[in-house]
Amino acid sequence: MGNEKTRGFDNPFEVETPPGAEGWERLYPAYYRFGEDRRVIDEGKFWFFDGMHNPEPMYPFDTIMTETWWVALNQYTTRVWVVPPAPNGIDHRVLNGYLYISPSTTTDPKLIESRIAHFRERAGYYYENWDELYSNWVKKADDVIQRLIAIRFDNLPEMEPMGSITSGRGVMSSYDLVHNYSALLDNLHEIGNLHFEMLGLGYGAYLTLKDFCEEQFPGIGDDTIAKMVSGIDVLFFRPDDELRKLAQLAIDEQLTDVILREDITPNQILDELSNHPNGADWLTAFEGAKEPWFWFSTGPGYCHQHRAWIDDLTIPFQAMRNYIIMLQAGEDIRRPLEAIFVERDRLTTEYRALLPTDDDRSAFDDLMRLARTVYPFVENHNFYVEHWHNSVFWNKVRELGQVFVDRGILEDKEDIFYLHRYEVYSALYDMIAGWATALPTYGGNFWPGEVAERKRIMESLRKWSPPPALGVPPEAVNEPFTIMLWGITTDTVAKWLGASDQDGDSTRELHGFAASPGVAEGPARVIVAIDQLSEVQAGEILVCPITAPSWVPIFAKIKGAVSDAGGIMCHAAIVSREYGLPAVVGTGFATQRIKTGQIIRVDGGTGTVTILS
Repeated sequence: MGNEKTRGFDNPFEVETPPGAEGWERLYPAYYRFGEDRRVIDEGKFWFFDGMHNPEPMYPFDTIMTETWWVALNQYTTRVWVVPPAPNGIDHRVLNGYLYISPSTTTDPKLIESRIAHFRERAGYYYENWDELYSNWVKKADDVIQRLIAIRFDNLPEMEPMGSITSGRGVMSSYDLVHNYSALLDNLHEIGNLHFEMLGLGYGAYLTLKDFCEEQFPGIGDDTIAKMVSGIDVLFFRPDDELRKLAQLAIDEQLTDVILREDITPNQILDELSNHPNGADWLTAFEGAKEPWFWFSTGPGYCHQHRAWIDDLTIPFQAMRNYIIMLQAGEDIRRPLEAIFVERDRLTTEYRALLPTDDDRSAFDDLMRLARTVYPFVENHNFYVEHWHNSVFWNKVRELGQVFVDRGILEDKEDIFYLHRYEVYSALYDMIAGWATALPTYGGNFWPGEVAERKRIMESLRKWSPPPALGVPPEAVNEPFTIMLWGITTDTVAKWLGASDQDGDSTRELHGFAASPGVAEGPARVIVAIDQLSEVQAGEILVCPITAPSWVPIFAKIKGAVSDAGGIMCHAAIVSREYGLPAVVGTGFATQRIKTGQIIRVDGGTGTVTILS
């Protein structure tokens, strides 16, 4: 990965195309790829792989998610909040189907100073009115989701229904298809804007507290600061809480013999419970939990192939079975909140007492209060946007895909994801023109073959292992999203460069973010795909590219966690702290260096992972 001559990473323009993936560029628009017209600029920048949101090659349609945050996140950083060290935001490029992003920051003190007053005025208004603005945000997000649910994609009729004539409406089924598709895209862009309305401010409040603590308490660890704002009640724990309640109810209603069955599917279990004399109350509770809590993606929410619990009940049923078994064994399945609160308050009190003046203590109190107030939004937005909204969104795209299938344009509704959203417009107009003229379409002959070729290319891209970074290492990383979410810091880059000089089989130690304190030793369980979650056994240490909020039930059975990507505010870090589990995130190479079954030690206080055997 490393380039010894420049002490940098591989030049993105010199990275070879994986065998069999020739022509991959046709899957993505030119503005989203590395190109000769921007070569001079792009060669001199630092790029890192966004395996957190898109761990696999991106389907052409799925780029709507990343392209939306490309605009939404950056506009808030550069033009809305005017974040002082980030005048140019985070740039995007696709290479061999994988997303690479580049944080553009500045260390120019004059430029930073010129932006501070604007940031204080703009961000200050939100901080001062946070509760009211957050309450309004929830209403806005819910409204977007309800409007998304109402969008329909009906097949084109053989004959326009008489109602279109007697209503005098003047627009027909073809108009509805195009109009609703535009509404679908607009809806996604709208939730994308809401996504980042307050998120950066949540990170900003935490970073301000972190800077204060590091200045006042030299040597304080990131994990210690994080523990002082832990013990939060956020929405992404709610689906797991519902599973725990359902597990207890299954015991109370004597239904465990049915729910613990693994020889039949979850839907067959539900059918059996509908005929069980004690099943009615449990089924009522189950249906009540599904909306909206089972709109929980098994991935980050940015990829259509990561289905929600509501689409595939396998994961929630596996979690319920595990909780039933734990309850039957007399174990406590609750989150250890009391212990977390005690530790949080102890640390806060002890560090506050070290401050020398009343002014310092007052500043510490204010920053701590602000961080704890805004911190829940950092995760609550995630359920509304990435999970509930995006899971519904993907299913709406599938509804449109089925219309293409019914009209002979595609062979399977899932094939629509091999088209970029702008290409869907082209296919859509071709389809409605064929319907209007009652003549054969172009797309019926073109798209099936094109999709087959793109499937072949995608399979080849999946065999490529994207390096964690490309280009020229930065002098310093100070863009807040890059630090808090992805865990990319100046030290991270240096560690990656050091790792690139080592043989992958010769080193037994990896370094990352000290995400959650404590030390754990045990067998590793390397998970690189969602369908491997059922393989995780009690007492193992989870090693993965990144976790998703819907993986929360797994944390009740593991001893620790290690991830390739992530920062102090990624899901693996937050959940580990809330469960009191040692965790190291942002290692860059864990899933490549560690094998399932190896005994490893996770030191969540130092950010070190050691392969013991």
